[in-house]
Amino acid sequence: MAVNKWTAVQVARKVIDNEELFILDVRNTDAFEDWKIDGHKFEYLNIPYFDLLDGVEDILTRLPTDKDVLVVCAKEGSSVMVAEMLSEAGREVAYLEGGMKSWSSYLEPIKVADLENGGELYQFVRLGKGCLSYMVISKGEAAIIDAVRFTDVFTNFAKAKGVEIKHVFDTHLHADHISGGRHIANETGATYYLPPKDATEVVFDYAPLTNGFNVKIGASQINVNALYSPGHTIGSTSFVINNHYLLTGDILFIDSIGRPDLAGLAEDWVGDLRETLYIRYRELAEDLVVLPAHFMIIDELNEDGTVARRLGDLFKENHGLNIENEAEFRRTVTDNLPPQPNAYQQIRQVNMGKIILDNDEQTEMEIGPNRCAVR
Repeated sequence: MAVNKWTAVQVARKVIDNEELFILDVRNTDAFEDWKIDGHKFEYLNIPYFDLLDGVEDILTRLPTDKDVLVVCAKEGSSVMVAEMLSEAGREVAYLEGGMKSWSSYLEPIKVADLENGGELYQFVRLGKGCLSYMVISKGEAAIIDAVRFTDVFTNFAKAKGVEIKHVFDTHLHADHISGGRHIANETGATYYLPPKDATEVVFDYAPLTNGFNVKIGASQINVNALYSPGHTIGSTSFVINNHYLLTGDILFIDSIGRPDLAGLAEDWVGDLRETLYIRYRELAEDLVVLPAHFMIIDELNEDGTVARRLGDLFKENHGLNIENEAEFRRTVTDNLPPQPNAYQQIRQVNMGKIILDNDEQTEMEIGPNRCAVR
């Protein structure tokens, strides 16, 4: 029986279309428990590869026959061998091409909305890492916000749309993933913007992104307005697009709020975080649609695969926006911080331009789940 090979694209469709899938994950248990492929209707069995070297007979009864079975490992090799063993035992299974490495890097572009005068807004969903990037398109021009390091995804998408990338923004100096922003700008000739309060140590040129900054995309009236919103970092900046969409970076998520400690200044920045969430954002229109830079859990995805929610709804539903006592807020934030992202200090150094790494080194540095939020 032939062994099937699935790509990350096929798995992504299972997630977004809310379909069933059974995953046999043959990584070590600690790796599986730390980070796995999440799906609304996915089931899992974790059996480390080394426990299957003598055969797969003992697990055959634990694998369903009425749904797709996908074997997953870190980089592909082990899953291929296990899939072949299962095939020889008469079971039809598939393995994930490139393993969790490929899953971590895949981006699914999804249209969020049509904007005025023929404009479009796209969200690029990195399902395996929880990262969310954005592209605003209008009249042959594009702006990108919070691009991850897979620059060809954005440049190829722009080419397919027949638009020129003119502006590239980062809402803050990222610490959980490597930014592709300045590299896209270098490749396309676009202007790269970064909040200056986050850029005191960068070793490259950038355009300062300051409060009230406004840029128009294309010939239409699609405005990208900057809103200074510190708390996750001292320079964190949000964007209001076309008076309808609020890009919050890592300050506000659908089900949580941003952590203030990735520069070692949690006690200092928690006050800024509260001021942004409880004062600056409260002054905004509740009909704005929040588009964050990350999501934490698969349940935050909407039916179409986007991650978006009305600001007014988050004021009612997000616990982090409903802690009236400031001392309690401080305790909640500082006492509920998850483990630091993998290699976050080195990632910050890369995003400052101080460290240059090859692709494999960058991949290893980013492996693991998103950890930008307060639990």
